[in-house]
Amino acid sequence: MEGMEQWKDQLEQLKIQLEPWKIQLEQWLHQAIEYLDQIPPIQLYAAIAVLFISTLLLFSIRLFKRTKSNTIVLTGLSGSVEMLSNVILSQLITFLTLFPCQLRDGSSHQGTVTSMEPNEGTFVLNSESNKKGKIKPVHLVDVPGHSRLRPKLDEFLPQAAGIVFVVDAVEFLPSCPSVSEYLYDILTKASVVKKKIPVLICCNKSDKVTAHTKEFIRKQIEKEIEKLRASRSAISAADISNDFTLGVSGEVFSFTQCRNAVTVADASGLKGEVAQVEQFIREHVKP
Repeated sequence: MEGMEQWKDQLEQLKIQLEPWKIQLEQWLHQAIEYLDQIPPIQLYAAIAVLFISTLLLFSIRLFKRTKSNTIVLTGLSGSVEMLSNVILSQLITFLTLFPCQLRDGSSHQGTVTSMEPNEGTFVLNSESNKKGKIKPVHLVDVPGHSRLRPKLDEFLPQAAGIVFVVDAVEFLPSCPSVSEYLYDILTKASVVKKKIPVLICCNKSDKVTAHTKEFIRKQIEKEIEKLRASRSAISAADISNDFTLGVSGEVFSFTQCRNAVTVADASGLKGEVAQVEQFIREHVKP
């Protein structure tokens, strides 16, 4: 009981201490009302409109800045993307000590190393390491194309400013159906279609004598996607897992029909020929 009495006494003392503040606030509120009554209604409405528009403008600017992503997602069938992440990216980035492969084992691999985990890091492009002024780093996410890892891709796609889809230009023909199906699944995802995320089909090992040209690879993938369109359109809507469909009804499929830009480029990791990949990254991650 004594504790309750003490608590009541403390509450009463607090009320007494706050009473002057209450009186002061009431005076300020009364003065504000009197001041507003003296202002012509037109001026008051104009001031409220200016305040509202300024607040809305600031909010829009902040929201717009937040939507500018610096994330580039790299993926492809297992084997192709590992070569890109371990070799091509070593030509792209400056801070190799931060590169996931070197964090893992201290080396920059010169061959294919199958990974079962996505790798990611933020880097400065190697070609821009000596540039003066403000340079925006690039957040690179390497998601290997193993079937068990593909759900991980969905976690990164909504953040992506661009997608680099890696194809082995030498071993392309045997893997063409699988490559095309994987790319089809990416191009029909809602996160890619709604944001119109650009895709670069990167034909790695293009320096090899036995490598297929990027035009040949593009045409073959378009043919395979046309087959997929026909086969999947025959499936009931309840069985289709893709969010969107590709192409134009009644026309043969081509990448020009996609809502997002799809381009094709040559690259060679071992020779460091990655200029087209760098160009794609900088087009969509502004410095």
